[in-house]
Amino acid sequence: MRLALSLGRRGQGRTWPNPAVGCVIVKAGRIVGRGWTQPGGRPHAEPMALAEAGAAAEGATAYVSLEPCAHHGKTPPCTEALIAARVARVVAAIEDSDPRVSGQGFAQLRAAGIEVTTGICAEEAGFDHEGFFLRTEQGRPFVTLKLAASFDGRIATGAGQSKWITGPEARRMVHAMRARHDAVMVGAGTARADDPSLTVRDLGIADQPARVVVSRHLDLPLMSQLARSARQVPLFLCHGSGADGERLRAWEGLGARLLSCASLGSQLDPNDVLQQLGQAGLTRVFCEGGSALAASLLAHDLVDELIGFTAGLGIGAEGLPSIGALGIGRLDEAPRFDLIETRPIGADILHRWRRPQS
Repeated sequence: MRLALSLGRRGQGRTWPNPAVGCVIVKAGRIVGRGWTQPGGRPHAEPMALAEAGAAAEGATAYVSLEPCAHHGKTPPCTEALIAARVARVVAAIEDSDPRVSGQGFAQLRAAGIEVTTGICAEEAGFDHEGFFLRTEQGRPFVTLKLAASFDGRIATGAGQSKWITGPEARRMVHAMRARHDAVMVGAGTARADDPSLTVRDLGIADQPARVVVSRHLDLPLMSQLARSARQVPLFLCHGSGADGERLRAWEGLGARLLSCASLGSQLDPNDVLQQLGQAGLTRVFCEGGSALAASLLAHDLVDELIGFTAGLGIGAEGLPSIGALGIGRLDEAPRFDLIETRPIGADILHRWRRPQS
C-alpha cells in the first residue's frame, strides 16, 4: 500500500480536479502491475496498472490508495475494469468522499464476489487526498502556506530587497513543492514587487502548476512575466466587483481566467477566493505570500499546512514581516499548528507544520 501511495504522489499537482491515486497489482508475492493517475486526471490508476498486468491480473490483489470510482464520467468506472480483469481481492486505503462513489465502489466489488479490505495506511492516504476531500466536502482546495524568512521573520528589507534571503538549496526545494500542487498563489503586492513567473524551473518538469494572483483592484502590470505567459500556463486572477472593466478585458484578452470574488472590508474575502478556486477545479494550492495574504488566510483558519524556511540572518524591525497584522491581543487567539518535521536545507532550516487534528 505504501508503494501505491508513493505512486499516487507522482500525479500530485497534475490530476486536478481528480484525485492523484496509485495502484499496485500483486500476484503470488510478485508485483505484476503498477499505475497512477495520469495528467489531466485520466486514465485512472487502476486501468493503468491493469494494462501493465494483462492476464496476470486474474486472481491477483489490487492495492489502491483510494476507493475505486463507481460512476460513469469521461471514462468508465474503475470498478468495472477490476471486475472484468477478474481480480480476487481489492485492498483500499480509504473510502472516497465523493457522493457519486462513497461506499458504492466497495459495494460493487463485493457484489461481484471480490474480497474488499479497507483502512490500510488510512491516515497517510487521508493526508495525500485531503485536497480532493476538502473540495468535495467544503468546496475549497487544500492550502499550503510557505514562508521564507530571516531569523527575525522578515521577508524583505525596509527598502524592499528580498532576493535572496534563503539559499539555492531551499529555493530548489520550493520548486519541487510547487510541482506537487495544482496552483501557486500570491497576493497583488508580491506580483507587483517581484514580477514572478511562479513556474517550476530546473527540475525537468513539463506540466506546470496554474498561477493565482489575488488582487482586489486587478492593479497588476500588463507587461509582466505573468501577462506574457498567460496563454502558455493557466493564470487565475481573483478580483473584486469594482475592478476596472478595461483591465478586466485586457487580462482576459491576454488569456487569463478571471474570478470575481466577494470583498470583506478592504480585502477580498479569502473564503470566497478559495471557493471560487475550488469551483475552478483546484484541489491543492501553494501560497507564497505576501504578508497581507498570509495574514488573511491565517486569520480565517484557511491554512492546512505551514512550511517555513528560516535563514541565519537578521534584518531588523524596519524589514517587511512575513505575516501582516492579525489583530491578536491574547496568545490563545493566535493560530497554532503541530510540528511535523524540521531539518537543515543547505544553510537554512526547513520546518513543516500541520493544522491540529480535531
